[in-house]
Amino acid sequence: MADCVFCGIVAGTVPAFRVAESPAGIAFLDIRPVFKGHVLVIPRPHLVQLTDLPADLLPDYFAFVQQIAAAVPRALGSQGTFVAQNNIVSQSVPHLHTHVVPRTKGDGLRGFFWPRRKYDSDDEARSVATLIGKECGPAGVTDGGRRE
Repeated sequence: MADCVFCGIVAGTVPAFRVAESPAGIAFLDIRPVFKGHVLVIPRPHLVQLTDLPADLLPDYFAFVQQIAAAVPRALGSQGTFVAQNNIVSQSVPHLHTHVVPRTKGDGLRGFFWPRRKYDSDDEARSVATLIGKECGPAGVTDGGRRE
């Protein structure tokens, strides 16, 4: 897509601090990192959100994300990573991208970036799980049961 900055990075017309490339995508440093070493991984085709990624591209794309998530701690000495995606809401560039953020205990990042809420009861949680499971089709958990 001509006006997409990430498509420009894929095409080589927009500069980026590239970390790695694969047929599945490109990894580059976020220009507004949560921590130094915050990497964005994008697929090569213009896709807006995760649900637009064709099933046949999933294994290679997430294998590439996994490779970056393994490389970041080795390269930076962090203890782990935070891997996340936004779909539409809070997506500053409308092109699918996966954040790989280096994490170290005590780094000041507290869980997610939004307030947490509890379910009012196990029944409410079960109901929500069932609703989502039904939308997943045959692969979904449709009884809302807790699995531990």
